[in-house]
Amino acid sequence: MTHRGSRVLHVGSLTRVEGESALHLDLHGDRVVEARLAIYEPPRFFEAFLRGRSYTEPPDITSRVCGICPVAYQSSACRAVEDACGVVVDGQLAALRRLLYCGEWIESQTLHIHLLHAPDFLGRDSAIDLARTHRDDVERGLRLKQVGNAILELLGGRAIHPVNVRLGGFHRVPFPAELRPLAQTLRRARDDAAQTVRWVAGFEFPDAGCDHDLLALAQPGSYAIEAGTPTLMPAPHTAGLRPDSDRALPTRTFAVSAFDDHVVEHPVPHSTALHSRLDGRRHLTGSLARYAISGRWLSPLALQAALEAGLGDPRQGTVCRNPYRSIIVRAVEVLYAVDEALHLIESYEPPPRAAVDVPPRAGTGHGATEAPRGLLYHRYTLDAQGTITDASLVPPTAQNQGAIEEDLRRQVQDRLAGGDATDAALTTLCERVIRNHDPCISCSAHFLDLTVDRTGTAL
Repeated sequence: MTHRGSRVLHVGSLTRVEGESALHLDLHGDRVVEARLAIYEPPRFFEAFLRGRSYTEPPDITSRVCGICPVAYQSSACRAVEDACGVVVDGQLAALRRLLYCGEWIESQTLHIHLLHAPDFLGRDSAIDLARTHRDDVERGLRLKQVGNAILELLGGRAIHPVNVRLGGFHRVPFPAELRPLAQTLRRARDDAAQTVRWVAGFEFPDAGCDHDLLALAQPGSYAIEAGTPTLMPAPHTAGLRPDSDRALPTRTFAVSAFDDHVVEHPVPHSTALHSRLDGRRHLTGSLARYAISGRWLSPLALQAALEAGLGDPRQGTVCRNPYRSIIVRAVEVLYAVDEALHLIESYEPPPRAAVDVPPRAGTGHGATEAPRGLLYHRYTLDAQGTITDASLVPPTAQNQGAIEEDLRRQVQDRLAGGDATDAALTTLCERVIRNHDPCISCSAHFLDLTVDRTGTAL
């Protein structure tokens, strides 16, 4: 089909992403006028029905936002409420929280790599189709996911929507003897995770770059997961560089309590999720941002695997900005999470109690952690009795939508300049671009407050 005239390409439902969304491209000749990721899941109003609830409830309520990353919501909720109450959880309780989060990273990143993303690189339509030609690789992924689930089940009480997490710690903490079988499983999983890095590093990757500010938590000396300081690395164009530049730019930080001052949400008419701007600019959070900002603090095993996979050495000021290669970064993060989980288990000593006291007090608290898909921020305001009077949840996919749409626009524009630009080819390209970012659409469709005038809008 010629692409000299104007046309609209609408993909009503995207496949191999978590949740429901559509894609709308408006093309005028050889120019992309607009690319929209249309998230049409019903708004879920979690923030609204948190108001009036007890301050002890957010960890359990918000875990229901997502069945893939419930620990991320529980962890950010706990940190925010504890911050409001002036309580810091440290020592072995903090280590157990990090171990629980490692389990989520393992199962979630592995699911995306093997079942959602890898088929794009190997010419398969689905994970079932992929299993026909790469059975060993899919089975390895399933084994790794089982390991992540086992951590969640042991520490969280169950793999989906864990029930053992509470303010101040846990309802129950494990005995060392309960962790020993898990350590044995993790030692075997470490080999599977290393093999996964080698497997995905062998894929063919299109040349691409992303020209977005990168945002991730940083915790010097440790790869940030469950805690850290929001850290920004500016986009390449701010230094006159190409989007695919591998040069790391100077970073700057701001306090978690200042998140709302920097990351501002706004509604768009084509989505039930809010879009975010960081200091007025689009930004990207997630694996690419984490590796750019914190890659130097990976464990020696994970860092060596990253270097051998060709990601560049973050200790020497190189980063990876190719969104297609994010699958390698995720695989490295799985290896890191397995390695870190094993380290946490080997150094575990039962704390004197399962949770510290968190008495209510009036105030506002802020919490941020690194969900597999990126930085997740919670804010709660409490009255003196501990009743929630205000709540805000900013998920990573809502933050990433502007960056995803810009990547769509840029890569479709490049395709129109040369290559197969039929509707079928553009649809395939756009779905790949979106899956590079592993959007969690159900997480992002959490709030809506806008009036939409669709007069003259093609749908």
